[in-house]
Amino acid sequence: MTKRFSFSQLVLLVAALVLAALWLAPIAWAVATSLKPESETTVLPLRWFGSEITFEAYALVLSTGGILKWAINSTVTAVIVTFMTVLFSAMAAYGFARTRFKGQRALLGLILAGIMVPPQVLIAPLFAEMVAFGLVDTWWAIILPQVAAPLIVYILVKFFQDVPVELEQAAFVDGAGRWRVFFTIVLPLSRPVLAAVSIFTFINTWNNFLWPFLVSTDPNTMTLPVGLANVVQGTFGLRYAQIMASVVLAGLPLLVVFILFQRQIIRGVAHTGLAGQ
Repeated sequence: MTKRFSFSQLVLLVAALVLAALWLAPIAWAVATSLKPESETTVLPLRWFGSEITFEAYALVLSTGGILKWAINSTVTAVIVTFMTVLFSAMAAYGFARTRFKGQRALLGLILAGIMVPPQVLIAPLFAEMVAFGLVDTWWAIILPQVAAPLIVYILVKFFQDVPVELEQAAFVDGAGRWRVFFTIVLPLSRPVLAAVSIFTFINTWNNFLWPFLVSTDPNTMTLPVGLANVVQGTFGLRYAQIMASVVLAGLPLLVVFILFQRQIIRGVAHTGLAGQ
């Protein structure tokens, strides 16, 4: 039996298809351009497809030999940043949600104010701090400034406030301490929100280009976006097929992450209200 759509459902479906097409169009253009011969990437009028499909741009980018190292660097830094960010943010958020101390509101307000400060404003003082500590061209220079995440603290505070207090009180009666309650009761109950913020933190860290670009000039510490940008600018110049091939290669791991964890992402967005972020 054919299912009939109401007018409102049809409008929503059409709107979703239009938005999906607008979102996918740049990705499709990047892939199509990366498969064109270099001489046809700037031909006017612009065409989606070239006279032939070639993987020459990918071969030239991959022939640099640093792709694997940069990918490993990106993976290591993204995993460490994600782990430290989620752990420290969860600890701070649980403290705000379940304990009372002098200056709590002022400190929480200061954290919330950090959400309104553009990250670009902090680049100069953070870079000076990394230079002072001698951390430039090290992984810690890339990792440490990204661990502070006021938005994640705020999201977790709101989530922990909704966790039933009775569960923790029962554990306290049985002799459990605050740390044991946090790690054995609160964190397991918070898996949806923790999964969501972990995935978003990983994606943001992987995509971060500006900060790693400023603090890493050593190829051994470069992340994948920085390494590919240096290859394209330093070796190939403005050759658009190689640029688009680099973009596609840098985005493939994130596509894999989304495919593997799309259920956790959707559940996390539904439970934590991250849809507007």
